[in-house]
Amino acid sequence: MNTEPLRVLIVDDSRIFRAALQDALEGRPGLRVVGSVWSGEKALEFVRQSPPDLITLDVNMPGRGGLETLSDIQDLNASRPGQPSVGVLLVSALTSRGAATTVEGLQRGAFDFIRKPDGPDEKANAALLQQQLNEKIDLFVQRRTGRSGTAPPSHPEPRVAPSSAVPGRFQCIAIGSSTGGPAALARLLPALTKQTTLPIFIVQHMPMGMTGYFAESLGRRCNYRIVEASDGDPVQPSTVYVAPGGQHMIVRRRAGRVFLGLNDQPPENRCRPSVDVFFRSVALAYPQSVLAVVLTGMGSDGAQGLGPLKRNGAYVLVQDEATSVVWGMPGAAVATNLVDEVLPLDRLGPTILSLLGSKATPCN
Repeated sequence: MNTEPLRVLIVDDSRIFRAALQDALEGRPGLRVVGSVWSGEKALEFVRQSPPDLITLDVNMPGRGGLETLSDIQDLNASRPGQPSVGVLLVSALTSRGAATTVEGLQRGAFDFIRKPDGPDEKANAALLQQQLNEKIDLFVQRRTGRSGTAPPSHPEPRVAPSSAVPGRFQCIAIGSSTGGPAALARLLPALTKQTTLPIFIVQHMPMGMTGYFAESLGRRCNYRIVEASDGDPVQPSTVYVAPGGQHMIVRRRAGRVFLGLNDQPPENRCRPSVDVFFRSVALAYPQSVLAVVLTGMGSDGAQGLGPLKRNGAYVLVQDEATSVVWGMPGAAVATNLVDEVLPLDRLGPTILSLLGSKATPCN
């Protein structure tokens, strides 16, 4: 068992916030801050000389900004085959600029992000920063240790689609995701939206103020119209609806048409929007015709919603552990024994298209 401490590099142009991050991290057992630098250029120098395990990366820096630095780190990871990849945890002030950059960074493969606390109480800010860091680092450590040892087969063979999965059976695609979801969706959706016109619903765990940018960013990659869901809108073909941060998204059928709904009811599984809330509603609105997908994510949101979906004839696909950033939501779904297929990310798109009766092509 590896007992080496997790080596963390802090990257932020603010000396004060670098100190705040260091204070928040130094009390954590099994972790060592190995450096604290003020620019993307300095971060890359450090990574080339002594790669850390994890970098906390400010998304908005002068000079070589967060996105460029992230891309450079991923290039360095690719140039070191067989070596553990350097993980990147984005640190963002969720201004409009910060939110947009954070969304793009998540789609480019950053592990996750935390928000820079900006409340009036310095002690409360420090406590919130430490709480966020501990939660994300716990996930990062679980991912790294879980991948060593008994990892599941990375390319299990999919089962043959059931005879009920014929062209025209499915009327919508419902997707739930969390940690790692933005990058997975950025890979899955472009090829998928080229070859179907079904409405697609996405519940991605993301805070208020980010989901609009998330929809815009996906829209630049896909043929579909991709929008943040609005209350009362009729559901249209060739459209992806993203649940807004801070609100539950549901669908209802009235007079033969399906309409979107949003509400502020209490969180479920500590989540709002909640995948479970949406899965229950889509099972009723589209009986016998939902193709449901559970992607990478922490927690268990979506698992309870599989019962109503399956009772109403849905077909359920789940991302496998080997290609998930966090196998919490997919793993909880599999544990229900209500899942039809567990597949690596690059097989999900072709399988969905096959179930729809469309030509299957690998996602890039």
